[in-house]
Amino acid sequence: MKLKSIILAAGLCAMATGGFAAGHEGGVKVGMITTLSGGGAGLGIDVRDGFMLAAKMAGNDKLEVVIEDDQRKPEIAVQLADKMIQSEKVDVLTGIIWSNLAMAVVPAAVAQGKFYLSPNAGPSQLAGKGCNPLYFNVAWQNDALHEAAGAYASDTGYQNTFILAPNYPAGQDALTGFKRFFKGEPAGEIYTQLGQTDYAAELAQIRASGADSVFFFLPGGMGISFLKQYASSGIDLPVVGPAFSFDQGILQAVGEAALGVKNTSQWSKDLDNAANVEFVAAFEAEYGRLPSLYASQGYDTANLLLSAMGKADVKDADAFRAALAEADFASVRGDFKFGTNQHPVQDYYVREVIKEGDVFTNKVIATSLTDHVDAYAAECSY
Repeated sequence: MKLKSIILAAGLCAMATGGFAAGHEGGVKVGMITTLSGGGAGLGIDVRDGFMLAAKMAGNDKLEVVIEDDQRKPEIAVQLADKMIQSEKVDVLTGIIWSNLAMAVVPAAVAQGKFYLSPNAGPSQLAGKGCNPLYFNVAWQNDALHEAAGAYASDTGYQNTFILAPNYPAGQDALTGFKRFFKGEPAGEIYTQLGQTDYAAELAQIRASGADSVFFFLPGGMGISFLKQYASSGIDLPVVGPAFSFDQGILQAVGEAALGVKNTSQWSKDLDNAANVEFVAAFEAEYGRLPSLYASQGYDTANLLLSAMGKADVKDADAFRAALAEADFASVRGDFKFGTNQHPVQDYYVREVIKEGDVFTNKVIATSLTDHVDAYAAECSY
């Protein structure tokens, strides 16, 4: 389904609710602010598509969704959040991809009594001392996939991995998380610019570092640029990364250069549980492409919300929060529950990039962390 038809579908959903749109008794009005244009648009599109697929499959006419494009700009995200809270009168906000945008929007939103369900960004500031009863993260805490990568690198025997990530909250959490579980000593550590596309200087440093491996977190187009340049650089070191740099949308753009790379994720299309099998088939049928990690997170976020709607009225904040905390839905990840800071407690896997026919994709080859609790939960107190 194309972008315009998705927006139309969201509009039709709102129109179909009739009296709910005016007073939404027993219903929930959701404001989705996500990245739909410019760099990183593929991530927001996948979150949106996964969320809207779950809503369509549920057929719940008490759910209304208003969708806006933040253009990956914090000031735009703040303006949209203000409009949704003050004019649209939404009950719940969701959709933000980037941690710097989340930090600009979430604290003010929850301070105004709005629930925020994160389908992606999980900055450490919101997992620890900055946690809030109205904030739930349905994806992961930012460090987690990188912690899993650090554990895998150590288990594999790497001793001096060169590490790099963009200089923004998620990038800082990434390298912190990797080092937390890596038993060796980084051969070098670089923070790149957010949105950077030329990595000649970084590749020169990697070449000169004496590293035995490379770990990088560069989501979206940044990862595509880096991997292509890395493949043509002549550097012959094994690469480890989080799923963000090796996800379904990125792999098709990178191609052969990604084959064999190991990456860490809490989800994969080949996880063998009924909810995931149904999701992968439904997503491919609806959109004509395989789902990504981001699509799976949007899908789970919608199903979490729908599960709470079946148990409580959003106007009763305490009851609705309790219903969300139960996480009484069939996650595409299999076992899923919230920790004390309302972030996931879940398994993290190691995947390998493979080729199935003409399609580059991932398969699970190992489990890196089991029932993993993020490092900041102990700092959270309500």
